Amino acid sequence: MQGQSNQKKRLDAPERKATILSAAKSLFAQKGFHGVTVDEITAALAISPAILYRHFPSKEALYEEVLNGIACQRVDYAEAALQEPSDFASVLRRLTLVYIDVVARDPDYLRMEMHGALEGGGITQQFFNSRWKQFSDYIETGLRDLIQEGRAHCDNPRAASLMFQGMIREVLYTKCILQSEQYRDLDLSHLVEQLVALFLKAISYPDATRTVNPAGKPVPEVQQH
Repeated sequence: MQGQSNQKKRLDAPERKATILSAAKSLFAQKGFHGVTVDEITAALAISPAILYRHFPSKEALYEEVLNGIACQRVDYAEAALQEPSDFASVLRRLTLVYIDVVARDPDYLRMEMHGALEGGGITQQFFNSRWKQFSDYIETGLRDLIQEGRAHCDNPRAASLMFQGMIREVLYTKCILQSEQYRDLDLSHLVEQLVALFLKAISYPDATRTVNPAGKPVPEVQQH
């Protein structure tokens, strides 16, 4: 124990600040801003509140830095967008898989996004710009092009884009955060494949029920009940 205590004391300022941010992120993700006290954060790190306040003047400042750190981590969709095949369905599928992989590896991001939305402020727009905007823009622009070509039917491409994102968020929330028993044994990528197929069918995309997944295998037709 004495060795561990000495090791903690040897942390330099950037390392100490990083450990505080990491612990605070985990707690804020679980409980939101108002559900976490400074004492809880310092207890998790076995440090005094005085040490925390050396790095952050207030809990509000700490929370803002945690949110900014997450919101500014941009998702890079470029590689997925430039790969072949380049048809709308294939690119949409790849972009979706990129996003779900990011969230599945760090579900705290989705929790913080939800808390940020509930608690208000401009942070929600930062989350959208860093994680969703490229994704949303691709869907909306792609749909407009398909409609002009007569290859899809959709009255409002922007609303359709938001609806698709909502479907993906719901799957991620249920699977990664609630960990619902109903979906426990279902592979996340398979659920996404089904949602993509449903979306393509809804916009009357050609051969929507026979689109292929990244492994080159046909996605089974979605049965409607």
